[in-house]
Amino acid sequence: MSLSSVFNIAGTGMSAQTTRLNTVASNIANAETVSSSVDQTYRARHPVFATVLADQAGGSTGDSGSLFDDQGVAGQGVQVNGIVEDQSNLEARYEPNNPAANKDGYVYYPNVNVVEEMADMISASRSFQTNADIMNTAKTMMQKVLTLGQ
Repeated sequence: MSLSSVFNIAGTGMSAQTTRLNTVASNIANAETVSSSVDQTYRARHPVFATVLADQAGGSTGDSGSLFDDQGVAGQGVQVNGIVEDQSNLEARYEPNNPAANKDGYVYYPNVNVVEEMADMISASRSFQTNADIMNTAKTMMQKVLTLGQ
């Protein structure tokens, strides 16, 4: 693995964590929205990540410093495969005075757990910061290499 590929790998990690932070923000923003039907109620969303392998990225496999999967293919970063909706049950509350209540007096709340979302937000933020630190360290190492000949 060349030192310059560290920037690409960390960059894909930062991009993935940005998507994760955006979905967490969307979940928290919609945590208390109500609807009169199950079909119209907001459902929590979660990103699905996958490893970008060297053969997918057009790189070579078998570099001595690379991390390999079970088939010996080097990982070259991460990508977001998509965003899925959480299919767990929604919370139905009897609130007949709520303007969004259905004919039976029930409103449906999203399946968003704000505490879990906050923990996920902290994790994504720290992962983003770790990738930024990796880029800064790689930059410093490259600068040191340039001064070796002086």
